[in-house]
Amino acid sequence: MSKLEEVFGKTAQAAARYREAVAADPKPPVDYHAMRERVAAVLPETAGDPEAIIDELVALADGGLMPITGARFFGWVMGASHPVGVAADFLVTAWGQNTGYHSPTPATSALEEIAERWLLELLDLPRESAIGFATGATVANGTCLAAARTATLLKAGWDPDADGLFGAPPVHVLIGADAHSSLFSSLQLIGFGYKRVVTIETDGQGRMKPAALEAAIRPLDGPKIVIAQAGQINTGAYDPFTEIAAIGKTHDAWLHVDGAFGLWARAAPELRHLTDGLEAFDSWCTDGHKWLQVPYDCGFAIVRDKQMLARAMTQWSTYLPTISQGDRVPSAYVPELSRRARGVPVWALIKAYGRQGIAAMVERHCALARRFAGRLAEEPGIRILNDVVINQVIVNFGEGDAAQRKAFTERVIAKVQGGGVCYAGGAQWRGDWVMRLSVISAPTTEADIDMSAEAIIAAWRAVQAESSKA
Repeated sequence: MSKLEEVFGKTAQAAARYREAVAADPKPPVDYHAMRERVAAVLPETAGDPEAIIDELVALADGGLMPITGARFFGWVMGASHPVGVAADFLVTAWGQNTGYHSPTPATSALEEIAERWLLELLDLPRESAIGFATGATVANGTCLAAARTATLLKAGWDPDADGLFGAPPVHVLIGADAHSSLFSSLQLIGFGYKRVVTIETDGQGRMKPAALEAAIRPLDGPKIVIAQAGQINTGAYDPFTEIAAIGKTHDAWLHVDGAFGLWARAAPELRHLTDGLEAFDSWCTDGHKWLQVPYDCGFAIVRDKQMLARAMTQWSTYLPTISQGDRVPSAYVPELSRRARGVPVWALIKAYGRQGIAAMVERHCALARRFAGRLAEEPGIRILNDVVINQVIVNFGEGDAAQRKAFTERVIAKVQGGGVCYAGGAQWRGDWVMRLSVISAPTTEADIDMSAEAIIAAWRAVQAESSKA
């Protein structure tokens, strides 16, 4: 065996051992400060042995890794990095292909092009659309909105890509009051600012109110962008896309959907109705490292008008390859010229699951979320605060005012996190502090849900017992 095979083999064995350990006993990690002390070291002066370096890295990380790939991780909307995707991603790293241009990297570029076509079919979005394979939803949203900026300002007689935004006509951005924070970061990145938006009123589940949108957009002149949401991060709610699309088209607005996880409902026959009308929009964002279980980092910027996307993103210099008519250039649809071959793990995961497997997984997770909510709701003092329409469940604990509920909920979350059975996080929703449960890990089973519900209920009972003694 060559030295290279030994190093790669040792790495693969360590990865497999870690995955098996997480599957058997997903322990919470030690805290960051303890890990920082453990890894503290002086700058190396001489070269190290590759095998010894891998051994040291594995030892240093042991006990400090969050079991995100486990079956009972519900803290955030994170997929479990399916082993096939991990293996494909390992090959991507080993191949070292800078997949910015197609002609120097024909294999990975061609695989990305096929993955693009498969994604459009799975999500049933306009087949003429282009997909930029980005790092995640923040950059994917920003990429879509950059295309929107280009298209809307060109209509107004201004070229933002050539002339920037100084002196440009103002672009009105209308966004729901419960939009995800990443959208505001995206708006900041493309020069629109995270405060300079028109906020549209939402209902109790976080859905944009069409009447409020109509009232807000009617008096506005000039370029307009409307941002809707497929899957509110706390409640999982979907905006009424058909009504929003009609309003947006009437007022000549670019229509964008943030569907970081919720867009995948289009791949599941039982859930597709949640996205009705969304296909009339101009751009869509979703992640691969959520429901598709692709390893980090992978997001998709999907734009109907590929010319507008390419105009907003493309860069070229004399040293770069010549582009032939009809060629798909990977870097034309994302901000980066240097980029890893993100389409390869996507190709591998779609092959691993197939259309039916992806649909079944999404539908199964949503059924598990309903099971989770139903089991918790049986316990006195636990309240489910959302309509469980997809994979998100939010709960809080106790009676009294918001401050008392927050204190109870924080204590339950701390006990659950410390107990090691499952991982759940907290969030703010409508003046309450809630425990948020995101069911999206591929290995999760009914047994995992039942075990986790029992752990949460036990934590709540322990908090009540402690409070009664105080």
